[in-house]
Amino acid sequence: MKKFLKSIKRNFFSRFDRYIIFKFLGTYFFSILLIISIAVVFDFSEHSDRFTTNHAPAMALFNYYLNFIPFYTNLFSALFVFIAVIFFTSKLAENSEIIAMMSTGISFGRLMRPYMVSSAIIAAMSFYLGSDVIPKGSVKRVEFEMRYKNKKKPQIAEHIQLQVDTGVIAYIDHFEGYSKTGYRFSLDKFQNKSLVSHLTAQRIQYDSLADERFHWKLYDVKIRTLQGLREHITTKSFLDSVIIMEPKDFFVVKNQQQTLTNQELVDYIGLQRLRGSGNVTVFEMEYNKRYADPFAAFILSAIGLALSFRKRKGGMGAALGIGLALSATFIMLQTVSSTFAINSGWPPLLAAWMPNLLFTIVAIILYRRSLR
Repeated sequence: MKKFLKSIKRNFFSRFDRYIIFKFLGTYFFSILLIISIAVVFDFSEHSDRFTTNHAPAMALFNYYLNFIPFYTNLFSALFVFIAVIFFTSKLAENSEIIAMMSTGISFGRLMRPYMVSSAIIAAMSFYLGSDVIPKGSVKRVEFEMRYKNKKKPQIAEHIQLQVDTGVIAYIDHFEGYSKTGYRFSLDKFQNKSLVSHLTAQRIQYDSLADERFHWKLYDVKIRTLQGLREHITTKSFLDSVIIMEPKDFFVVKNQQQTLTNQELVDYIGLQRLRGSGNVTVFEMEYNKRYADPFAAFILSAIGLALSFRKRKGGMGAALGIGLALSATFIMLQTVSSTFAINSGWPPLLAAWMPNLLFTIVAIILYRRSLR
């Protein structure tokens, strides 16, 4: 046994590392399976009456929970990492396995290596799911919630005004979401703060079947072109046009940011900034959190190891209690920082990374204490 443990120091990736990684990932996925199974049962029990009242189809319900599971798994991934590390490391300490490792001269830093490898696997998986897979599934999940769970899908928008391009302002007096049709439309183009073109249409309809993304059909069109003191008026009964806006831009949909991939978030934020929209912070916060959250796996893994690698009088219960308290604090910090970014003007980048920065300080302090 001692021979095997001494060989650990010479090998970068040994059977010891594989043993810890197996324990780490096994406990992590088992805790996810257990907690999410309970969450699904509770969610279904709480909302089953609404599903029945709103006549939710069985296949739609199945797809909803199929997308529900990865979303909430990724949302609480950091918590599962913390619990997993404390649970199986406390067990190793109780069985004196860590004492045996340390007695051969293995340092705390060397012990941490397989934990960091496991955290890297979880972080990479979390980032991939959060940036590409989950947003695509969230489209169906959010649609289902609005249609069968909350029954609050917006269908009508009034007095819409937005900048669709540099110096180009669009206005729609009344828009109906179910028919994708707007009434009393105008499009004003400015150059050097002077109006050079004014287009009006009695009716405008989004062409979702067209190859181009922003294709609109305009009816009963009048175009006024201004050149100094001269004015030229053109009328048309029908006009095909590309206008950089879509029906979804007219409605504020709850949790819309969760349905966009990273690239779609970048495009959406850029477009909204161009339009001078005031609801960009929520989307900027979501984008920055998708990069910050996976790094929490490394930080919380290090803290969990430092708290649980020694035997304690209270045993595993004491370590789990401390771990749950720190997890709750971390989640509370994430919520508070997001709220300050959205409501108080904090920079989204700082708000997304602040919990990680604060807990990194805690991890460094605990790491230095563990080295002694």
